[in-house]
Amino acid sequence: MTGSIVSLGTIDIVIIAFYFALVLGIGFYLKRYTRTGDDFFMAGRKMTSWIAGLSFLAANLGALELMGWSAAAYQYGILATHWYWIGAIPAMLFLAVIMMPFYYISKAHSVPGYLQLRYGNASRTLSAVSFGFMTVLMSGINMYSMALVMKVVLGWDIHFSIWVSSATVAIYVTLGGLLSAIFNEVLQFVLIWAGALLIPIIGMIEAGGWGKMVAKIQANFAGLDLTHLWRSIGSFSDNAMGIHWTGIVFGLGFVISFGYWTTDFLVVQRVLAAKDLRAAKMAPIIGAGFKMMVPFIVILPGLLALSVMPGLVGESQAVATGGHSYNEVLPLMLARYAGPGLLGLGITALIAGFMSGMAGNVSAFATVWTYDIYKPLRKKVSDAHLVKVGRWATVLGVLISIGTAYLVMQFASIMDYVQALFSFFIAPLLATVLFGMLWKRATPAAGFWGLLAGTVSSIGMWAWVKIDPQALAIIAFSPNAKAMSENMYRALWSWLIAALVTIVVSYLTKPKPESELVGLVRGCTQLPSEGDYKFYQRPIFWAGVILVCLIALNVVFW
Repeated sequence: MTGSIVSLGTIDIVIIAFYFALVLGIGFYLKRYTRTGDDFFMAGRKMTSWIAGLSFLAANLGALELMGWSAAAYQYGILATHWYWIGAIPAMLFLAVIMMPFYYISKAHSVPGYLQLRYGNASRTLSAVSFGFMTVLMSGINMYSMALVMKVVLGWDIHFSIWVSSATVAIYVTLGGLLSAIFNEVLQFVLIWAGALLIPIIGMIEAGGWGKMVAKIQANFAGLDLTHLWRSIGSFSDNAMGIHWTGIVFGLGFVISFGYWTTDFLVVQRVLAAKDLRAAKMAPIIGAGFKMMVPFIVILPGLLALSVMPGLVGESQAVATGGHSYNEVLPLMLARYAGPGLLGLGITALIAGFMSGMAGNVSAFATVWTYDIYKPLRKKVSDAHLVKVGRWATVLGVLISIGTAYLVMQFASIMDYVQALFSFFIAPLLATVLFGMLWKRATPAAGFWGLLAGTVSSIGMWAWVKIDPQALAIIAFSPNAKAMSENMYRALWSWLIAALVTIVVSYLTKPKPESELVGLVRGCTQLPSEGDYKFYQRPIFWAGVILVCLIALNVVFW
């Protein structure tokens, strides 16, 4: 044990213990409903749009979101909100309206599974291996974030925190598979909102409202505009991120955002568990509605900390000096505002966030490992055997994730680390999936070589900047660009490279006959009817409502 900044009372301990018992109980209860591979990996495809939609968002609303974006808001100001609004909502609506029909009617178990149907085994294997690698790295972030909470708030040993929480996730996902993960994610969604709202509500009362908080931030950080979304990104030098609006709109708003929300199997898997196509289309739209509100519990605490807690530093500097880093903003603010009972609820919310994020990564890893890496190597395997492999893959994913947790310590910010991973693996994958789904001329060879070229070029650009920092001026258009800005432009370049290679190779090689593209490609597929619904019951109507709300929010915080 190390020194703590708060002590848990009896009621706090009871709340936390009850939560652990509840999630384990759900896992044991749902084990009886996961007899087949479809039950374990796809939750039987029986989820309603609301259950699938909340799980879709909760799988993303893990410790990474709670800890990472609060830290990013402290580091970059309100610019971090772009990752929730322009960096999420349009892509979620595009997934619902345009892409979901092809994922759903193809009956693929994963995004690599869709690539196998569209392009062939080579593309499937490459995407499965890179996705599995990314997933366990992302899971390590959740472990590290949870350990930070326990270290900062309670003084618990970092190793103890990692192993206890990881073991709990391993047990309930191993028992109930995706079904257990989804039901726990919905529970965790409620707990996260109940606990995380404590900080912005109490913090805004202390600050005296939005206007007074902004005035304090301006006094603490004179010369930097940290409270406007668009006003400061007309040039590279006027904002804390060192980014231009082109990086936000094209690098984040298109490549990173669409790449994550439409091709990352961690979130797509939840929607594929919907009971029918209309539910599958409504799930991302419901998730988008809640996603727009998340900055109020994630970004706002970081802004409040800028007004009351100036002086926090990057992780490596904090380790060297023994101070606090901006990765610790959320637990520090929780310790500042929460008393007995409220502290237990807040800690439970952060634990729920950790488990939600980790369970999402682990269940997705188990599915991709079993169906896209293991199964192709074994020609004839029983359904029961695949379920057993999936359970062992869950345990394996947890163990690998524990090892990767320590990699996060090498990055100044949790979110810098995450966005670097997205630029490596998600950005090129977006080009491969989009061309495959929307262009029937794309060939099997083009799918593989485009994905490989985009991935290799992205990692190569990252290594180039590490070896020669002057390369930053070429890749990110500014020698003063911060890590997040570099990630945005690197993602854009890697997408363009993957797209260009896909187009060139497609015209040099032979495409599949259209008869093999039915159910996989727009223009070759007759989409099923959504039924006789009134206009206000249709997914396209609610997608329009969400889009109007998004535009209004950007105008208000311009």
